[in-house]
Amino acid sequence: MSATSPVIERGTAASRIAGVGVVAIILLLAIAPQFLSAGAVDRMTALFIYVILAAMWNALAGFGGLVSVGQQVFFGLGAYFAIRLANAGLNPFVSLFVSAVIVGAVSWPISLFMLRLRNGEFAIGMWVIAALTHLLVNLDRLIQGETGTSLISLNVYDASTRRLTIYWLALASMTALLAILFGLLRGSTGAAIRAIRDNEDAAASVGVRVTGTKRLLFVLAAFGIGVAGALWLATSITFQPKTYFSVQWTAYMIFMVLVGGIGTFEGAILGALLFFLIETWFGGIGVWYLIGLGATALVFSLFLPRGFWGTLEERFGWRLLSVGYRVRLPVGASNPTGEIASPLQTTNSREKA
Repeated sequence: MSATSPVIERGTAASRIAGVGVVAIILLLAIAPQFLSAGAVDRMTALFIYVILAAMWNALAGFGGLVSVGQQVFFGLGAYFAIRLANAGLNPFVSLFVSAVIVGAVSWPISLFMLRLRNGEFAIGMWVIAALTHLLVNLDRLIQGETGTSLISLNVYDASTRRLTIYWLALASMTALLAILFGLLRGSTGAAIRAIRDNEDAAASVGVRVTGTKRLLFVLAAFGIGVAGALWLATSITFQPKTYFSVQWTAYMIFMVLVGGIGTFEGAILGALLFFLIETWFGGIGVWYLIGLGATALVFSLFLPRGFWGTLEERFGWRLLSVGYRVRLPVGASNPTGEIASPLQTTNSREKA
């Protein structure tokens, strides 16, 4: 390879440092409850759940191109199955994760016909599935319609034990799901997922298993959102179908991913953090809080369409948690247009599958 040949790279010094930083942050979060108040522990638990929701929707829509406005169906089912399992005598903490497995299993037959739809049809179809599921859950006598019920079996644990256990379960779930997603996107399946997003027909023509790959991503996203729904139930105890099957959950997912940076691994995490901060500071002002969220999303759509992290990545070439490759032109090398690459062009290049 000549000195002026393009350099294909994935990891950088910054990404390796970021990897060490991520491990350090997770370890700090694991011991953080020793130094946090009860209210702060509850808020951090909510943040972990938001990260899960944002990462799963971003995986589905940002990387897979499957834009859905009905992912609240899996959030609600995660809570519902946890209620059902706990009522049947299963340990309430165990029921949180068994319910997510059931949600993943339920999402498989749903994918058989939903993945036949494309673009807007898929998005609206998922919303219809969510609405129908909401109605079916209301028919369950245990749930008592919109009156709802509670995860009563959690009350056998004292408040402190329950709070800390849910915190660590949420942290472990977030870490595990992000690690699984990161590993999936960095491998050949991740390349296939992005190829399908960019051009489904072209991906199929080069041997990508389009339907199977999309189904894998669909089920993973459903499982992750099911985990989030079950964990949210554990923090609030009460279950009301109209709350858990509300489209607001998907709206929150879309907001976090749009603001953070759709199609970037770091963007979903950053978007969840920004949403968490906005909710913490302004969540008590009522309807103006929701208006503010809508206005923020509109501003980002108009002026920062790639989101906060996507814009930083495009402008400065920052890559901390890279899931793909990129081509870098050495200084002095000519690009396809015949221009000479500047030092900026050596870092400011777009990531490829």
